[in-house]
Amino acid sequence: MRILLFTGKGGVGKSTLAAATACATAAAGHRTLVLSTDAAHSLADALDVPASTEPTEAVPGLWVQHVDAQERFERSWGDIQGYLLSVLDAAGVDPVTAEELTVIPGAEEVLALLEVRARARSGEWDVLVVDCAPTAETLRLLALPEALGWYMDRVHPAQRRVVKALKPVLTRAAGVPMPGDLFFDGIERLHAELDDVRALLTGPDASVRLVLTPESVVLAEARRAYTFLSLFGYAVDAAIVNRVFPDGGADAWRSTWVAAQRAVLVDAADSFAGLDLRTSVYRDVEPVGHDELLDLAAAVYGDVDPLASGNERPAMQVRQQGDGVVMALPLPLASRDDVRLARKGDELVVSVGSYRRLLTLPTGLARHRVAGARVHDGQLQVRFTERGSEMSAGEVT
Repeated sequence: MRILLFTGKGGVGKSTLAAATACATAAAGHRTLVLSTDAAHSLADALDVPASTEPTEAVPGLWVQHVDAQERFERSWGDIQGYLLSVLDAAGVDPVTAEELTVIPGAEEVLALLEVRARARSGEWDVLVVDCAPTAETLRLLALPEALGWYMDRVHPAQRRVVKALKPVLTRAAGVPMPGDLFFDGIERLHAELDDVRALLTGPDASVRLVLTPESVVLAEARRAYTFLSLFGYAVDAAIVNRVFPDGGADAWRSTWVAAQRAVLVDAADSFAGLDLRTSVYRDVEPVGHDELLDLAAAVYGDVDPLASGNERPAMQVRQQGDGVVMALPLPLASRDDVRLARKGDELVVSVGSYRRLLTLPTGLARHRVAGARVHDGQLQVRFTERGSEMSAGEVT
């Protein structure tokens, strides 16, 4: 199954381009589901069909769905929420307030990813096009499975054993009920499902497409998204610059905008070198409905198959170099000032801006010392040696 994820800054037209791509793949004979995890739910508006929380056939071969995050929340979070409600009840919190307190901010958006997994694993479709939340929310969602994996591997097993052994004592001492098997089973099930989400979305059949408009602020956010997605191992195969003013027109206002957009397009070509960079002209009518979206897809992709991916998947590489070993992690567009590095036992902590990834080192590297690190040619290159002193945390040249 081919999975395409569309993301970008709010208002750049990602829902429209996701819908257009889905129309094109369906027209080519692929059973296609276009699914929105964005709370704004603009997807049905673009297709000019009623919104539905279940896959609904819009035209032959094309289904559309808006994820019901609340329903998915209740299914996947129910056992965990049940325990939290019992704790708040014991503490005297009224039920209405307790219900609100047990809904973790962002949890509904995270759990929407589980619907992506369910539809991808169903085998009912050939293509899954995902209209993701705006960039910042998408990045947080896609980073979660790995972060939860660290907790599950290192903290959760010990926590479960301790609570099970000392549950009567802890309950009396704390005055609130301690978590039982349903709570821990709920966390383990949630982790397994999110881990499968990550496996799907970093697999060989999935890729991300960045949507932006030709504005310097929007380009800056798209550049950061490209770096952060690569940090977590997600393949970006294309960038689509939407709403480009066509040439022509003599008035000064339009000429100024055209010139400004041309400058941003040059910067975008430099920023996304190696990616399939596409443009979409600002149309004279809003592209709403199946026929208009098919026309938009034809203008964006031309004769190229919308499912084609022209970018090699970012991957961590380990290679011998002199008397040491170099580990290279793709970080396109990152500068050395953006990157921080720390070593904790057999883990390497890589921070780029406000995002952090914990990399468990292979056994062969775990016994080596970090001798140095640099950002070079779109990669973070970390050098390991068997002897010598370890570099200080944060040093990247």
